[in-house]
Amino acid sequence: MKEVYKKFKDELLNSCASFWLKNGMDKEYGGLINCLDRTGRVYSDDKSVWMQGRAGWTFSYIYNHIEQKQEYLDIAKSCINFATKYCIDQTDGRMYFTVTREGKPLRKRRYWFSETFYIIANAEYYMATKQTQYLERAKKYFKFVYGMYKDPTSDPYKITPKSYSETRAMKTLANPMIMLNVASIMRDADEGNDAYYNDIITSLIDDIKVFYKPEYNAMFENITWENEVILNSSACRVINPGHDIECSWFLLEEGIKRNDASLINFAKTVFDNAFELGWDKEYGGITYFKDVLGLPVEAYEHDMKLWWPHNETVIASLMLYKYTHEEKYKEIFDRVCEYAFTHFSDKEYGEWFGYLRRDGKPTEPPCKGHTYKGPFHVMRMLAKCCILTQE
Repeated sequence: MKEVYKKFKDELLNSCASFWLKNGMDKEYGGLINCLDRTGRVYSDDKSVWMQGRAGWTFSYIYNHIEQKQEYLDIAKSCINFATKYCIDQTDGRMYFTVTREGKPLRKRRYWFSETFYIIANAEYYMATKQTQYLERAKKYFKFVYGMYKDPTSDPYKITPKSYSETRAMKTLANPMIMLNVASIMRDADEGNDAYYNDIITSLIDDIKVFYKPEYNAMFENITWENEVILNSSACRVINPGHDIECSWFLLEEGIKRNDASLINFAKTVFDNAFELGWDKEYGGITYFKDVLGLPVEAYEHDMKLWWPHNETVIASLMLYKYTHEEKYKEIFDRVCEYAFTHFSDKEYGEWFGYLRRDGKPTEPPCKGHTYKGPFHVMRMLAKCCILTQE
């Protein structure tokens, strides 16, 4: 555990955090520039709104749990303030998906993940600074987003379904999963309101459980509103092992907090099945998508190796090993760490590659950041594992 802590803390602070502080901070307009090549050079200065919230949370979290450096709070505040000033559509309160470097809107999407990352950034920054305006903003947007989650088509949201719901009404695992994580962080920040968040978390766990189908030993990405699977559609048979594994440690964390053996066992089951399905027995690493029946997968990147499923597997396996003492989880932790640090971690320029081909070689030209990748999954994994090895 001491060796893990030392290795992970060094990778966190001296490889990843330093990479983003050096190359990602926008000292002219504020916020984070997220599209960086292998060396840290900017290849597009359009900004991901996800990354403003994710970076705001990540650097606040590092400050709160790993090392209290003012520069971590500075970049967190800059990202949160940029998002507050430029990334909210004042006509409906929804947030954009991408904006220009100076903050002009470029794209807005129907789902509300920009808002969820904005919530956790404000909540974590509040826990670092105790500046109440950040907590109030997090509470306001949590209420707003939870309303969208519960009834997305009502006023004032009116979110257009992605597909024709009268033909095939589907729901996705990503929604209750991310809300579970957000509610957990809000419970930590909004002290004295545990009962409110606990009730919501209980409801979200129930919403997640229906995606797991024991007859297939799998957690599906998409099911019908009647909680059924559709096997004559490739889009409905898809399994995302990384998502399932990330969800498993969200559930495990809550099960440990509640001392709920049933929930802990469910989290173990989800993890075990997802890892077994996702691990590439020929080349190593975790594939991105799988078909539950072993048929062709629609997504072209299905057999690639992405950074974040490996990050989530490292967290989940270490957490499972620590709290169950089962040697199989130590073996998985060691195996995935070996693969990830060998193939993703860039010893020359710092940070981690985002995309590998199935054989483990980075796509060319390689990148360290883009619309979906920034200072979040890698750094969260490194920080969480530092905490797990110190507790």
